[in-house]
Parts: sequence; structure tokens; C-alpha cells
Amino acid sequence: MTRVAYESWGQRVVFGSGTVREDVAAEVAGLGASRVLVIAAEGERALAEDICKDVPVVATFGAVRPHVPAEVAGAVRAAAREHAADLLLSVGGGSTTGTAKAAALTTGLPILAVPTTYAGSEATPVWGLTEDGHKRTGVDPKVLPRIVVYDATLMLSLPTRLSVTSGLNALAHCVDAWWAPRHNPISSALAVEGVRSLASALPRIVADGQDVAARREILFGTYLGAVAFAGAGSGLHHKVCHVLGGAYDLDHAALHSVVLPHVVGLNLAAAPEAARHLGTALDSPADPFGALLALCTSLEPPCSLGELGLPEEELDRACDLVMAQVPDTNPRRVTRDEMRELLARACRGDTPVTVPARVPLTALHTEERP
Repeated sequence: MTRVAYESWGQRVVFGSGTVREDVAAEVAGLGASRVLVIAAEGERALAEDICKDVPVVATFGAVRPHVPAEVAGAVRAAAREHAADLLLSVGGGSTTGTAKAAALTTGLPILAVPTTYAGSEATPVWGLTEDGHKRTGVDPKVLPRIVVYDATLMLSLPTRLSVTSGLNALAHCVDAWWAPRHNPISSALAVEGVRSLASALPRIVADGQDVAARREILFGTYLGAVAFAGAGSGLHHKVCHVLGGAYDLDHAALHSVVLPHVVGLNLAAAPEAARHLGTALDSPADPFGALLALCTSLEPPCSLGELGLPEEELDRACDLVMAQVPDTNPRRVTRDEMRELLARACRGDTPVTVPARVPLTALHTEERP
């Protein structure tokens, strides 16, 4: 084996079902916190209040917005200072966790995260802020939540569509980890198990949204994928999604569900190890890409960027923005024409295709995605 460098991140994680209030109170007490700033979007304020009944809350910040605009970051930092908070407690999805991270980035305050979606942000040291249509991301150990409390019962009210798109976001963390700049055997192994769990459980919650065991399995896969992503870094898929999400304010989870199969189709022929891992995880070594498409089709996620609000006339600008962020370590060199066509196919909702090495996307037959 060639030299491997892997960096792990220290974090306490608690998995439970129906125990979130007791778990949160115990973890807050264990941290010795006495002035807790709760961060929760207005739609989850009542849930956060219930979860935090036995917690010394000094204020609740509710101005959460997707992609964490700079003005929101400034407001949550001001709230933390105003109330002399000694702990940030986030209850919500990736945007809520990201808002807590924005405060932690400048204040150094610890975060206790209670996820209500499968975003995975709670298990990574990655932060993101959006200003003037540009999303900046970075890595800083200060923003990694000190503690994560997962509770599968919190996901029972999550609508099917959001469960699917959020779950595919989690799956995208796994896949991107196989070709990200710091991909390594440890992250890759975690990602295989993450995909295996997600692929097994996501169809079960589409069939029965009250399947708590399946919800637990998805949380497990979500955590594994996020840890893999934290160790491997951000690959092409996440670069595309962060650029488009920041520039056009597109739904983050849905964006991942649309873009993922297109990026996999572009990269897979040039990434044999990733293809092997995907085939192992989906129990389809002969046709891993076909198995991924079959999984996505069965879940019926959004399938076009146009549906999410990206105008076709913006594709040239979008392509230029993305090309500026393509990682040098991507398994194949991506030309502007290839990226432009990938975005066009994703915008129309065409069926994702595999791209053989050195064959441009424009040479491939286009067919409508069902």
C-alpha cells in the first residue's frame, strides 16, 4: 500500500429513538453549559422548545436561511455575543447546522447539533457562507459540532420528498469521498458502508415513512458518509452543488439529487476504484452506474435543475462559475464543453449517461429522463 494520511475529527455522537430530550439535557450538563443559544428555523421552533425544556436556554435564533447568507451569519454572531452564550444548540437541517457553524467560526463557541434531516453537516468541519451570489466554503475544526444527538423519531414527520433528497445528499457525501482530493482507504471503506445503509433503507421509508428502523439505518449511513466526506474533502459533485446553490439559491438537498448521477456518469469510467466501491455497496459489481440510476428512479427525486429554478439562459454563466472550482485532483480532466453539456442535461432532466474516457458528452445520444 502506498503512503496513506488520514485525519480524524474528535466528536461525541449519540444515537437514540425517542430519547432526544433526555439525551440533550444530559449532554448539555456534561459540557457544563449554563447559557445556551438555541438555533432553529421558525418552522422547527416548537420542536426545539420541546427538546430543550430541561436546558438553560437564554435565547432562540430563528432567522435561518439556506446557504447561510452573510447577513444571517452576522446576526447569529451578534446574538451569541448579546446573550453571552456559552453553547450553540442547533435543531434542524443543514442550513440550521450551518448557521451555528457561522457563529462558531468567529466566536469559538462549541456546538451541540440535533439534526432533523440527513444533511450530514453535523459531522464535518466544513463551513459555508454566501455573499453576493457566491458561496465560500472552508474547513476549520472550530465549526465541527462537539456533540451530535441523533434521534430517529425526529425524522418521522419529514415529508417523503425531503427524506429522499436529503438521503441522496447523504449518499453524495459517500460517492464524492471516493475521488475527493484527500480520498483514502479509510474514508472509502466508511463510504461503502454508508451507501450500503442508505440504499437499503431509503426505499423502505418511501414505502412506509413511519419505519423507525429504516430511519435509524439512514441516520447511520448519513453519519458514515459525512465522516468519509470530512476525511476525503470536497470532490467535483459538491463543488458543482455549492456553486449552483450559492449563485441561484437552489434547494440544497434537491440539487444533490439532480446533480449526483450526472457527475457519477462523467467520472466513473476514469475512476475504477470508485466504480468498484459503488458496485460493492449496491451489490452490482457488473453495472454500478445502472444500479445507482435504478435506485434513484425508484425513489422518484427531482430530476432537473430547471425544475429547481435554474434558467436555461444562465447555463453559460453557471458553467464558468463551476469550471473555476473543478478540483485538480478529479479523476478526469473536465473540459468546459463537457461541463456545459452536463449542466444542460441536468437542466433538462435528461437521463444521466456514462462518459467513456476522452469521449465528449456532446457526442452521446440524448434521451429524456423518465
